[in-house]
Amino acid sequence: MRFAASQRKHKLNRAAVNLSSMIDVTFLLLVYFIVTTVLATPEDLLTPALKVEEGSSISEEELDPQIIEVRQQDGRSVYSIGAHLCYERNELANILATLPVEPGLIIRVSDEVPVGFAVAAIQIARDAEFEKVTYVPAK
Repeated sequence: MRFAASQRKHKLNRAAVNLSSMIDVTFLLLVYFIVTTVLATPEDLLTPALKVEEGSSISEEELDPQIIEVRQQDGRSVYSIGAHLCYERNELANILATLPVEPGLIIRVSDEVPVGFAVAAIQIARDAEFEKVTYVPAK
């Protein structure tokens, strides 16, 4: 019987795990992450980018946002800018042509308005050369 020979074979095939290589790799990764870490200044210690000049005054008109409200009124979709109501896209384009483009434009859209009508307001604002156009869903 050869039972003894097969048992010796199993004893010879046991592999030993060498952990020293794994410890070396772990140490090198730890050193790498410590060296490459960027220590940033906390945000509350940073200087602000905006500075207010002494004696400067801003008129209230410069602070008023330009808002287009897109909503349903009497079963029709309507664009409203302040007291102006526009039912057609070309009316809205004519009003936007008179507004300054630097402050930008906010488009507030209610839920019941069709998507195409809301997207048209954004496109008309882009065609009127407004660079800052913000879409805001109505609450």
